[in-house]
Amino acid sequence: FGPLAAAARSADIPRGKHGDASPEYQLERLQKIAPTGDVTKPPAGLDPIVWDAFVPKDNPMTPEKVALGRKLYFDTRLSRDGTVSCATCHDVTRGFTDQRPVSEGIGGQLGKRNAPTTLNAALLQTQFWDGRSPTLDHQARQPILNPIEMGMPDEASALKAIRDVPEYQEAFKKAFGREMNYEDLGRAIGAFERTLIFVDSPFRKFLRGDAAAISPQAQAGWELFNGKGRCMTCHPMNPSNPLGTDNRFHNVGVSARHQDFEGLAKKAVKALAEDASEQKLDELAVGSDLGELGRFIVTHNRADMGAFRTPLILNIGITGPYMHDGSLPTLWDVIDHYNKGGEANPFLDGGIESLALTEEEIDQLVAFLFTLTDLRFAEENQREFARQQAEAKKKRSFRDDALAQ
Repeated sequence: FGPLAAAARSADIPRGKHGDASPEYQLERLQKIAPTGDVTKPPAGLDPIVWDAFVPKDNPMTPEKVALGRKLYFDTRLSRDGTVSCATCHDVTRGFTDQRPVSEGIGGQLGKRNAPTTLNAALLQTQFWDGRSPTLDHQARQPILNPIEMGMPDEASALKAIRDVPEYQEAFKKAFGREMNYEDLGRAIGAFERTLIFVDSPFRKFLRGDAAAISPQAQAGWELFNGKGRCMTCHPMNPSNPLGTDNRFHNVGVSARHQDFEGLAKKAVKALAEDASEQKLDELAVGSDLGELGRFIVTHNRADMGAFRTPLILNIGITGPYMHDGSLPTLWDVIDHYNKGGEANPFLDGGIESLALTEEEIDQLVAFLFTLTDLRFAEENQREFARQQAEAKKKRSFRDDALAQ
């Protein structure tokens, strides 16, 4: 199932059909690491004004909504064949993603996209790699109806799967004061996902003045991040923006390896002219090569050809493989991609250019990136660093700085 961290590969973890840890095991793990406190208050370490901007006015946080959303997040009954839940692709034991290049849905079907982590997703301005969803509440409703992911034919079928469960009947009334409906199902899952705020990284301690929080090698990487590496252009990291994303969309040359953007664009415009529904857009993005168009499939703006949302880089060490298609297995591969200036294509972002980083500098940048993982995942982070480093060394034994330059 791809480059799983050692902890997630452990034989003693009970697993489902798709390789995800069982819901019971995930809930047990979540109980140990989940932030505690009053969910109606801003999470620790976040500015209350900033937090308020990310909580929808029609869905204020309450304990009842969070409890309902948690139950729904782990419930496989919301899929057509009863094998897939939100937690299948956003597994607590795998960095709240699935650590696979692309995700597996009902019937063993594979989509075309890498599953982003739900850690800190509440602080993104748009959801999905192409930004086609404006909020967590809205996003949570889409995979349930997608034929590749959870496969329910319509909203009514999804509700029917849980409508007769007394526990759900009571929980929906407690949370929303009304009968069960599909919009509230999304609101509940969104409320739960807003509790998944994990920003307490060694690097954040470093920013607060603890010089010993990260290694000298990582500190050198931080300087490169803001200088020669030019990473901060799209991944700003500072006390007011701990996530490391500009919340914009860029063509960095990943899709350009094998895609005819012009031809795909014509097909996409035609397909969406015939059916412009939200569900059709979701199907094309997840299940067809048209998804390689990135943001263009949403905006139809030529400037958005092959452009994907800048991912947050907090907790990046445990959420590989990387890029929208999961094509880069390690963070060394990611830095290599940018070091050579991406892949040439007519729509390549103007900020992408070769960097001339040495092997030592690449190691320093990667060391820095692994300091961005929340302390509650310290063991997983260290294991994943060792695994990626070993994999990178196999590929890099022939490398020579002079030849690379």
